[in-house]
Amino acid sequence: MSRHLEVREVLRRITASARRLLGAEYAALGVPDDHGGFAQFVVDGVTDEQWKAIGPLPRQHGVLAAMFDEGGPVRLDDVRGAPSFGGWPDAHPELDAFLGMPIVDPDHAEDEPAVLGVIYLANKAGGGFTDHDEELLRILAAHAALALSNARLYERSRELTLAGERARIAHDLHDAVSQKLFSLRLTAKAAAKLVDRDPARAREELAEVARLAAEAADELRAVVVELRPAALEEDGLSATLASQVQVLDRAHTADIAFAADRVRALPQAQEAALLRVAQEALHNALRHSGAARVTVTLAGTPARGALLRISDNGRGFDPESVRRAGRHLGLVSMRDRAAAVGGRLTLESAPGKGTVVEMEVPGA
Repeated sequence: MSRHLEVREVLRRITASARRLLGAEYAALGVPDDHGGFAQFVVDGVTDEQWKAIGPLPRQHGVLAAMFDEGGPVRLDDVRGAPSFGGWPDAHPELDAFLGMPIVDPDHAEDEPAVLGVIYLANKAGGGFTDHDEELLRILAAHAALALSNARLYERSRELTLAGERARIAHDLHDAVSQKLFSLRLTAKAAAKLVDRDPARAREELAEVARLAAEAADELRAVVVELRPAALEEDGLSATLASQVQVLDRAHTADIAFAADRVRALPQAQEAALLRVAQEALHNALRHSGAARVTVTLAGTPARGALLRISDNGRGFDPESVRRAGRHLGLVSMRDRAAAVGGRLTLESAPGKGTVVEMEVPGA
């Protein structure tokens, strides 16, 4: 849990770990909002199709609310017999044995909620939940509180980094463009006064006006490009990747670089697949590898296609052991995206050797 820095991924890891640890058929983790509902609600043991059929996120009521109100665990032989049980949607799986445990922030301030979330487990294999199960879940919840707090602090620091970057751009806009426009205004006034008295000097001043105007336009354009995220359909794959790498480089401690070489326009489906694979590979490199440097390159191929390469100098891993453990790191999704557009994806990694992900698509 502690290796991950995105809140959503931490929540997913906590939920899956709790279900495996206690041998439950179903697990969920709810993070409260300020309106009697859940800001996030993660489930494990339910397929995507089942989750969609169940419907909207639940509210904080009945058994789900008990741990928010009381701040302690709830253990039931059959959740349907609880006085506060209020039923569930038609597509909801049938639950019996139930164990809920709050994730309590030990360092919360007086004006902040003590309960960060609640872990819910149901349908214990072989019978009901025991005292031992409850103690195990209590220990897990204590670790989960630290992991969740760290992830929230990380995301907050990233938001502050991006906010600082916006402030820098605003400062550049004021210092560079505003000063250029001020100089342009003064020069134009000087030229107007010299038109009759000294036409030659006036022409020189007007030439300076044109130069200042061109510089101001270039600097303003550069600031606008930084403020406006590149869009794939409008700007193409190279510009979109360059923009995203630039933002990630500012938001992370790792050095992230991008280079493009002889890249031709590709069919929209291929560019979209390359972009998604790049995003997934960058996510893995920045969240899991501990890399100090990540390099993204995009190059045209002799067959008029493109080759995308994402490499990092992180800790690496054994792809075979990851596959056996069921931790795909998005590799299945990346390979599916490549195959869907007639492309090919390869991955090379080893412990201590970093990771290289390559995707090649053919020409149209």
